[in-house]
Amino acid sequence: MKFKELNIIEPILRVLEEKGYIEPTPIQEKTIPLLLENNDIIGIAQTGTGKTAAFAIPILQKLHQKLRKVGAPRALILAPTRELAAQISESFKVYGKYLNLKNLAIYGGVGITPQIMALRSGVDILIATPGRLIDLMNQKKVNLEKVEFLVFDEADRMLDMGFMKDVKKIASSLPEEKQSLFFSATMSNQIAELTRNFLRNPKRVEITPQATPVDKIEQCVFFVDQKRKNELLLDLIKQEKLDCVLVFVGMKHKANKISKILVDNGISADAIHGNKSQFQRTRALNNFKTKKIKVLIATDIAARGIDVNNISHVINYDLPNEAENYVHRIGRTARAGNKGIAYSFCSADDKKYLNQIEKITKIRIEQVKHKYHSSDAKNARGEDAKLKSRGRGNRHDRKPRGNSGRNRGRSGNGSNSKVRKSTSSRVRLGRTRSRR
Repeated sequence: MKFKELNIIEPILRVLEEKGYIEPTPIQEKTIPLLLENNDIIGIAQTGTGKTAAFAIPILQKLHQKLRKVGAPRALILAPTRELAAQISESFKVYGKYLNLKNLAIYGGVGITPQIMALRSGVDILIATPGRLIDLMNQKKVNLEKVEFLVFDEADRMLDMGFMKDVKKIASSLPEEKQSLFFSATMSNQIAELTRNFLRNPKRVEITPQATPVDKIEQCVFFVDQKRKNELLLDLIKQEKLDCVLVFVGMKHKANKISKILVDNGISADAIHGNKSQFQRTRALNNFKTKKIKVLIATDIAARGIDVNNISHVINYDLPNEAENYVHRIGRTARAGNKGIAYSFCSADDKKYLNQIEKITKIRIEQVKHKYHSSDAKNARGEDAKLKSRGRGNRHDRKPRGNSGRNRGRSGNGSNSKVRKSTSSRVRLGRTRSRR
């Protein structure tokens, strides 16, 4: 299947050809025709599958084909974080290069006055975080009466961050006649409730099985005492000469602390989290993209919207307390046709989260023995963490996609599944791999 077979208009096809995008990703191939046929959509897909283009291309096309200036946004895209909102805005700008359509991203952490001024000048497509949009609605600075398209991107993350009330208020304030799209990595009860309330006979597009990691990611676990995680991290980065690593931690202060430790040991690094200003976050992300720094330490929420194709390793310094967050995290590697590696540090206190991850993903993550190995961590029973669907947890032949894992999960039956043997020579330090 080629893009030109999807009835996409010439101005957008020209951009795709200029970018070298010839074939659509699975989510694009299935979603674009349905949207062009006026269907509401529920899209279940992980990050990095090309879902932004899947909704941006048909929305741009339909707005262009029915071009009219109404002085208010005709399309509203909601995103959980400023980074993702900015990324979506850039995608609309790229694919709409030859179209006379304006888009604007609004989010918190920056001044609201310039955003109000931009809205007054007129925009066709508004990309917003729920909190800032509610602020503008309360001040009566935004007119949503002309919205024809509503998109919830990473809806599960929005609900995780406590935006359920805001999302309902926003959706309820829009015209009844509109085309609505929900995109989520998972399908929780809350997402199902929202789709029942705000979508009409939606078509469901599911690309990757829920909570199943893509198959091009090599996953390993390191049992280690909490107090020795810093030593292990330093050794991994130095001895394996890692130069594009995304490290996930559970707390903001820990991100700062680890960044300082790495810098003090001659490793270029920076941290990104909610307490950083927008300028600091943008600078850190740009430095990471351009390889001015080798390591970016992030919290789950701050990492939403990170779109970097050459991340070789994701390291879970702290395991997430919800298994679905693990899927979001490791999906940051193995993009643009590359393979990726996900290392997870597991202390005795983390064992319950590892149990949950293996139960949800139906795989047994391969153990790596190393000089900091902790038998206490390995043998910790770890009460099974409560399996949650969603809740308020921790808070581009090139194709316009992130990874090409071909959307298959690993097979297996929970903890009894066979441990995958690796031929990778990346893991050294005298470490050996074994089955648990």
